[in-house]
Amino acid sequence: MVAAARTNTAAWLRRVVHPRAWPVRWRLAAVSSGLTLVILMIFGGVIGQIATNRIRDDFNNEVHNAVETLQRELRVVYPLIGKPRPEPSRLAPYVLTDDALLRVFDRGGEVIAETKSPRTSELGRPERGIQEENGLRIETAVLKEEGVGTGYVQYGRSTAHVDDTIDRIWLMIVAGILGGTLLAVFAGVAIASRAMRPIAALTASAREIADTRDTSQHMPRPPVEDEVGELAETLEQMLRSLDGARSEREQALQQQREFVADASHELRTPLTSVLANLELLQASLGGADQAEDREMVDSALRSSRRMSRLVSDLLLLARADAGRLAPHRRCDLAEIAGEAAAEAAPLMGGRHFEIDNDVPLRVEGSADELHRMILNLLDNATRHTPDGATIKLSLAQRDGFAVVEVADDGPGIPAAMRTQIFDRFVRGEGPADTARGTGTGLGLAIVSAVATSHSGTVEATESDSGGALFRARIPIADADPADKKHSSSIF
Repeated sequence: MVAAARTNTAAWLRRVVHPRAWPVRWRLAAVSSGLTLVILMIFGGVIGQIATNRIRDDFNNEVHNAVETLQRELRVVYPLIGKPRPEPSRLAPYVLTDDALLRVFDRGGEVIAETKSPRTSELGRPERGIQEENGLRIETAVLKEEGVGTGYVQYGRSTAHVDDTIDRIWLMIVAGILGGTLLAVFAGVAIASRAMRPIAALTASAREIADTRDTSQHMPRPPVEDEVGELAETLEQMLRSLDGARSEREQALQQQREFVADASHELRTPLTSVLANLELLQASLGGADQAEDREMVDSALRSSRRMSRLVSDLLLLARADAGRLAPHRRCDLAEIAGEAAAEAAPLMGGRHFEIDNDVPLRVEGSADELHRMILNLLDNATRHTPDGATIKLSLAQRDGFAVVEVADDGPGIPAAMRTQIFDRFVRGEGPADTARGTGTGLGLAIVSAVATSHSGTVEATESDSGGALFRARIPIADADPADKKHSSSIF
């Protein structure tokens, strides 16, 4: 029995001495607690040193401020008869604290006033500067009157309470480090005791599904039907429900997009007929006695034209959402921009319109869509700038992209709105919006959709004059048209 006990004791000692023989939960707990100890020691050391320096600096500043106050308040008076004396006799109460020691010397270094304390004699001779000795911080300064030294003031404070405070801080830091390490040991053992491998597998699968957004994947099933197995089964059921809901939502959205596209397309024909009839009716009402009828027809014609523009915008966006795409063709973006500028020029009113458009820019795209994009940018600048403002349209080739910029010197766009402004039905508060009331909130959404369908980008920023600057980038077409693969359009 004795031999068996010795064998068991030796085996236990080997396990204690060799960490590799420890159980996994012990090793994990030891590693986590060791790291916690190192972190707490570094953190505690930094915090303790900062607190120590701060306390000592505050104390030193108190002593220095007190000496400066004494320099301002004290002066040594030399009467014709009698010994020199300091004035005033009463000093600021915050200078003479309970542990403060004070001496005043005349020019010759003789003491003419001092505090009543057994430690006052420890201040020593009036040597200018700062000394720390005998547990005191002593500072000596010259008393001057009209630039002439009249004596010396020597001020000291005990550093005992400062040292006690610092010792208590370090004691609390050490206690916190030990307590935190002990808690880390218990927490490490508790956590490591759980079956982490199945949970890690579930976590990895869930992370992969979150990254790929593929809810059709399956969660791994643990070999044991325990709490982890129940969690895996619950997650699997949740994924199947999410996958079904996602499929239903996508199907409903696709049907909705197709419906909007079809409805918008069908509305264009009757609207075109209505516009044509209203224009004919408007032309036939030319008499003076028909002024009231003509005004009603004009109002109906304006509303019909606005409805036609809105339907066209909705049709363009709906076809983009529904994926009804047509092939692109090679076209000159500079020529398209010139045509859009010519169309927008009559709507500028009293604004100054500048065009920098001299370089041919060959791109693969839909001329109608690109024309619409540039026209919408110019129309947006017109709506949000007052009369007398300057609007500039410029085109250039940079880093393989045709860059279209529309800048103005109007009120500009707030930084928080520069990405939101491309959302649908987001309307600004420009001077023309209020006056005309014709904005639909779809113009910049169309600009973004056209740029995206041409593999480009669009951004809103600030112009050099502080106004708004819209910059669209469209890839330049390859030199050889035969080598260019046709992309898709939203028309």
